[in-house]
Amino acid sequence: MGSPALNGRNNGQRLGITDPISLSGPTEDDVIKTRELEKYLQDAGLYESQEEAVSREEVLGRLDQIVKIWVKAISRAKGLNEQLVQEANAKIFTFGSYRLGVHGPGADIDTLCVGPRHATREEDFFGELHKMLSEMPEVSELHPVPDAHVPVMKFKFAGVSIDLLYAKLSLWVIPEDLDVSQDSILQNADEQTVRSLNGCRVTDRILRLVPNIQSFRTTLRCMRFWAKRRGVYSNVSGFLGGINWALLVARICQLFPNALPNMLVSRFFRVFTQWRWPNPVMLCSNEEGSLGLPVWDPRRNPKDRYHLMPIITPAYPCMNSSYNVSSSTLRIMTEEFQRGHDICEVMEENKADWDTLFEPYPFFEAYKNYLQIDITAENADDLRKWKGWVESRLRQLTLKIERHTYNKLQCHPHPGDFSDKSKPFHHCYFMGLQRKQGVPASGGEQFDMRLTVEEFKHSVNMYTLWKPGMEIYVSHVKKRNIPTFVFPGGVRPLRASKVTWDSRRSSELKASDSAQVDRPFEVAESIDGVDDRRKRMRLDDNANTNSRNGECLVVVHSHPEEVHEVSQVSTTSSCSIKDLNSTPTSANNLENLADVSSQNNGDHGSMEVDHSTNIVSAAADTSSCKEAEKLAIQKILSDSYDSHQALPSELEELDDFDYKNQAKDFGATKQGSPLMSSVANTSSVVPMTSCNEARQSSSSYSNGGLEELEPAELVAPSSTGTAPAPVAARKPIIRLSFTSLGKAGKSS
Repeated sequence: MGSPALNGRNNGQRLGITDPISLSGPTEDDVIKTRELEKYLQDAGLYESQEEAVSREEVLGRLDQIVKIWVKAISRAKGLNEQLVQEANAKIFTFGSYRLGVHGPGADIDTLCVGPRHATREEDFFGELHKMLSEMPEVSELHPVPDAHVPVMKFKFAGVSIDLLYAKLSLWVIPEDLDVSQDSILQNADEQTVRSLNGCRVTDRILRLVPNIQSFRTTLRCMRFWAKRRGVYSNVSGFLGGINWALLVARICQLFPNALPNMLVSRFFRVFTQWRWPNPVMLCSNEEGSLGLPVWDPRRNPKDRYHLMPIITPAYPCMNSSYNVSSSTLRIMTEEFQRGHDICEVMEENKADWDTLFEPYPFFEAYKNYLQIDITAENADDLRKWKGWVESRLRQLTLKIERHTYNKLQCHPHPGDFSDKSKPFHHCYFMGLQRKQGVPASGGEQFDMRLTVEEFKHSVNMYTLWKPGMEIYVSHVKKRNIPTFVFPGGVRPLRASKVTWDSRRSSELKASDSAQVDRPFEVAESIDGVDDRRKRMRLDDNANTNSRNGECLVVVHSHPEEVHEVSQVSTTSSCSIKDLNSTPTSANNLENLADVSSQNNGDHGSMEVDHSTNIVSAAADTSSCKEAEKLAIQKILSDSYDSHQALPSELEELDDFDYKNQAKDFGATKQGSPLMSSVANTSSVVPMTSCNEARQSSSSYSNGGLEELEPAELVAPSSTGTAPAPVAARKPIIRLSFTSLGKAGKSS
């Protein structure tokens, strides 16, 4: 098939910082499966109706008129002469999912108002414009957030949700044909303006850096839908948000410029199961610029070295769009990438369908222990403000738990919120908790999380707009006591009768693990390359449910329901490589990953990979193409990004995000190896409860099976005799047992 992507979009020039992995076009089967995918997305309700599209256009046109009226009014009020008043202008731009063309029904429209130098953010935008909007009958739910990292005004206009940012340029007059992609508009701009402009600039740059916009849009719709179904779509929770998924998909489009969406989805999982974080994903080389603005560069900026999953924006100043990712959320996403890869492999054999890939993640069945965070307020307006603040801080609780348990206790935040309709002005959030894989469950040590939760609640209660009635409660709840309002229809489901991919795989892993109980370190040895052949033999025996190039490390608990798996990645190719074309690779490849040496394989022996990028011939047969692509992926990921190789001997004090311990944990992790901490040989037992709130309410609060916490006491040293580190002694943590789950509810 031809290549309209390369020939039409960029005249054959390379898009991205490396050559493509494959120039192969689609087969007839790929065309059919892409049509099936498009129909699936259409049936899933991901496309808005024509009526809604027209309504959005009308709202944007009306909003543009409003800001033009606003800027003339404030110009006259500031005493500008009549000519300047008549020339005064403001302009509305869109960005995010709407600008990318992947928004769904009812989605917010991210908008940017660009104004002249005399229209201030504080007095004019959040003052006069806010007043104008509040007096309009078509405007509702008006909620200004001037203190946010990127100040925003949220509201609904004629039922359409709008997030409106403001950028004040150094121009007296804003031209109607203003191009925000030009770096010159950043001249003399304050930090908030630079951040506000960044959304538009990044969105436009992405659309210029992908070879085929239509294939990019369909693939991005698919990946956004998949991420939401699997519970990994939420920037504020520490997962990835819309811009992050757009950048990842755009990179795959660059690497496979002639692929259709069906192929791109499969390649997405194939590439990112092999990715060695924290090496960055980049669509283009970082631009230094001439304005002296700080850009993401871990070679010069020590704090950038602690980012666990860098996904770099392509517009100047280049930034890491995924700094919210923690070690726990990275682990979860890595497992989900591996699951997606496994399913796509089976789909290629027509043994699974799109429904399998998009099965919802069974969050409330996945764990035995959860944290429940409830918030209340006096009225709807207070609750909206309180909710926004608490959501922005929830990620800190995950980071604190990771830090205070030396990453031995892992958190899985649910990206959504729930509301108990029987309680007025109430929302709650949940976090799944489990001991880190590889940490023994001997039952000798306990973690007390009470002071950790108390510290988190204290930071939340420092909200500058706090009002009486804004309360937060944190408590431990077991799976059997999860409140019914989180379930559809308010009915707790019986044990699922439908066999899903995850349940089938979990059952087979349990059966497979029973044969390995007497050899618990076999998997770890295999991952390190000691027994690679034995690993491949086990994988082949479970080919229908496990990846051909990965394996699962299973942690066996005393209760079968506690089995969890961590998908591990192997880069071993199992077939010979043929029909490869070679072209020189980029000398300055910042996206390459840590050293990948070819592994000994009984099928093709030891193989040396030369330092050129392998391009897959479109004429190669399917099997050869797949193996060639795998080899090409390994080559692109072969050279290490040197800025991540050595951290400074003395780590400077970081802010509350505390990436230090996370970077240590991941920095020592090899590809495919379990995340092992220095305390991996100690037990982790956690009986759990909640903390008394920093502002104690006069009324008591209870919720069924929830356990209130008493003020914490410092726990005794571990039975192993190992003295706790100063941070652990200073900040002990909530008790919760993973080894005696039947008694955990009585232990606190």
